Amino acid sequence: MRTDLKTMIKSARALAWLLLVALVIVTVCPIEYRPHPPGFSVTLERLGAFALIGFLFAVGYPQHRWQACVLIVIAAGGLEASQMLDPSRHGRVADFAVKAVGGILGVAGAFVISRLASRPARACA
Repeated sequence: MRTDLKTMIKSARALAWLLLVALVIVTVCPIEYRPHPPGFSVTLERLGAFALIGFLFAVGYPQHRWQACVLIVIAAGGLEASQMLDPSRHGRVADFAVKAVGGILGVAGAFVISRLASRPARACA
């Protein structure tokens, strides 16, 4: 394996775990401390965050994409359930679904990109 590919995989792994930890922190903290980026709906924010994490886990663990997908879905469910611990928060099945779909889309995106990148280049006729 080439050195630049190894570096990319290691970087993706580190970023994926760091972002997952950050999501855990903002999910279990009281709602008033949660960051709200301007211009994004909460649904789009959830979808995008989990898509990014799913993508990074799939890039970081290319031989374990199915496990990455399962990890993301379990994390989404666990984070929604953990919100029941704080009275200012509420876990919802719809929020879980958005997060799970985002994670699955991120893993699928990494899969598609890796397939396209591994295809031999065709000569134009």
